[in-house]
Amino acid sequence: MRGLVGEVTKRFEQKGLRLAGMKMCQLTDEQMNEHYAQHAGKPFFQQLKDAMTVTPVIVCCYEGIGAVEVVRQMAGATNGRKSQPGTIRGDLSMSFQENIVHTSDSLETAAVELKRFFREDEIFDYPLPLMPFLYASDEL
Repeated sequence: MRGLVGEVTKRFEQKGLRLAGMKMCQLTDEQMNEHYAQHAGKPFFQQLKDAMTVTPVIVCCYEGIGAVEVVRQMAGATNGRKSQPGTIRGDLSMSFQENIVHTSDSLETAAVELKRFFREDEIFDYPLPLMPFLYASDEL
């Protein structure tokens, strides 16, 4: 961990996403095999798993209109060296693998990943009083 949890969560909250779940956990080999199954058999697979399990990680659930797309745009390109300045990876990462954040690529993937890392009672639905200031009335 590089001590960037506050910086990363601050960016998502400043954008207007609602934090619905957050916890620190130590990922297991089983979770990594499931989470990165599409990379099994590739030369970098073990290195990826090792990097993700060397320290605890912070897993988060953010909500908002278009949240998956917004989070992906804010994260930037996977390779931090090629990611645009202003994005999380562009500002905080110099690596393809050690790139600060993972983002879901679709609502369907997000649903699967949330079930992998959170119990149902760890995702919270609560009013966000700032909603009228984040979205136009016809967006809500």
